[in-house]
Amino acid sequence: MMRLLKIYMQRPELVALVVLIVFTTYFAVASNGLFLSNANVRGMFSLYPELAILALGFSLLMVAGEFDLSIGSVMGLCPIVLCAMINFGLPFWPAFILALVVGAAIGLFNSAVTLRFGIPSFITTLGTLFMARSVAVVLYSSGLATTLDTAAVPTWAFSEPLGIFRVSAIWLIALALLVWLLLEKTNFGNWIRATGGSVEAAKAMGIPTSLVKTVCFMICSTLAGLAGIIQVVRIGSPIPSMGESMELQAIAAAVIGGIALSGGVGNIVGVVIGMAIIRVIDSGMIMSRVDASWFKFAIGFLIVCAVIANHWLERRARNIKLEVAQ
Repeated sequence: MMRLLKIYMQRPELVALVVLIVFTTYFAVASNGLFLSNANVRGMFSLYPELAILALGFSLLMVAGEFDLSIGSVMGLCPIVLCAMINFGLPFWPAFILALVVGAAIGLFNSAVTLRFGIPSFITTLGTLFMARSVAVVLYSSGLATTLDTAAVPTWAFSEPLGIFRVSAIWLIALALLVWLLLEKTNFGNWIRATGGSVEAAKAMGIPTSLVKTVCFMICSTLAGLAGIIQVVRIGSPIPSMGESMELQAIAAAVIGGIALSGGVGNIVGVVIGMAIIRVIDSGMIMSRVDASWFKFAIGFLIVCAVIANHWLERRARNIKLEVAQ
């Protein structure tokens, strides 16, 4: 029994799963079953894959010990670059790749500035947040990317309905599996955890910590751009304000899912569950006729509780002494 308790305390994503079940049950009862109606579930799953993809890259970077506050702006910029390239006559797939390259380049810039000058990534990416958003607004207001030529877009690859899901759910599953394999089953994943846990110790072990962080920065921005593209394809129109404050939801999903703010600890399963909790709270409050103004309060309160609970569980897990089999 004590062994099971220790395992439970060492796996905070299990706590997040319990929280998800509790909230789902509560809102199902509070809304007289409307929360679990086919239409509402379909609505939740329309936006969820995009936000979860955004959180995947951010969480990987958090495990490496860094932050990226610019992901919301990158989420808004990359689809506008896509639309601009299509309007210039470029076929969709080359434009799609170019837009993702822009996202990766922003991640490379964030990494270069952070590592070269020793600036906290919080500050670097705060600056990039404003710069990327400004570029998105300029491109949009100039008339270069005010529309999306839906005839040129293969919606079947991004947003076509699949029952209560959309094709974007397949993107999420594939990317979550790839990131999970990278983090859990490869040496590079061990490098990421070691770098996030202690940069100096990782360097002493011969791990190229700068390369590790650079790759994670680029993956983070690329996935943010992909999330924005999927959302624009789904709604059929670019929006320069897309992604505003989404970096806060990504942080919330990561913390709720058990990613340590100090880096080195966490897994992707918890992040996926954490974002699901956020979507359940958002939709559940609406279906239960709770004032939507309380949504941010609820997420903020949940973040504080998650941080406190994770630290408490970690301490308790270390203090449990397993009985040695005789």
